[in-house]
Amino acid sequence: MRISMIGAGRVAYHLALVLSAQHEIVQIYSRTLDKAQQLADQFKAQAIAQPENLNHDIDLMIIAVSDQSIAEVIRQVYFYLQDVLIVHTSGSSHLNVLADVHAKSGVFYPLQTFSLEREIDWENTPLFIEASEPEDQEILTHLANSLSNRVYTYSSSQRLSLHLAAVFACNFANYCYDMAKQVVDVQQVDFSLLYPLMLETASKATQNDPKQMQTGPAMRGDQNILNMHQQMLANMQREDLQNVYQLLSQQILRRH
Repeated sequence: MRISMIGAGRVAYHLALVLSAQHEIVQIYSRTLDKAQQLADQFKAQAIAQPENLNHDIDLMIIAVSDQSIAEVIRQVYFYLQDVLIVHTSGSSHLNVLADVHAKSGVFYPLQTFSLEREIDWENTPLFIEASEPEDQEILTHLANSLSNRVYTYSSSQRLSLHLAAVFACNFANYCYDMAKQVVDVQQVDFSLLYPLMLETASKATQNDPKQMQTGPAMRGDQNILNMHQQMLANMQREDLQNVYQLLSQQILRRH
């Protein structure tokens, strides 16, 4: 397939990287030409920064930009890509963000966290497909199956629920790791000492019902420990961490 990308960030990079092994990356379009050029150079693609320079002789256009930019982007480019299948990669944006403007629209959403420094295990990354037209659904399914062993046809509402859950499971969980590191850094304690605990917790949560795996002072209702921890955070003058600790402890107490 001949594929072009709109966006030059982390998602665009990783998708271009994996797709370039089997397909031709034609253009990288970004409002900042330097960013487009940096990514395009890696895949021998053309870098552009104006929609009128879009090449319509492609099979697929992938919009990999921030969620709030998708609606603006499709309005800018659809005129130049009348017969081209255009998809976005967002978990939190409805298919209709594209379909209300462009007939040949779809979603190609990888449920994964992307960092430039880390490779992606595409074979085990869930890919969620949705399209306005059945024939486009088949194209996206075939493309997804060439990358991943876990391909699903989900509606926009189902995908939205997954994205919300992913914020809890990934973004909030990682911020908890960040807060944990802030706590031990105060006493110059090695954060890596927590790694086995973190890995075991994630392992248990993926193999069992997370509710049944809950441990800790809040689950036990150990008010003495809860009070001691709150006092420690107060002594550190970390009201922000106190508030998070109190809120999460209260929710665990209610849940159990």
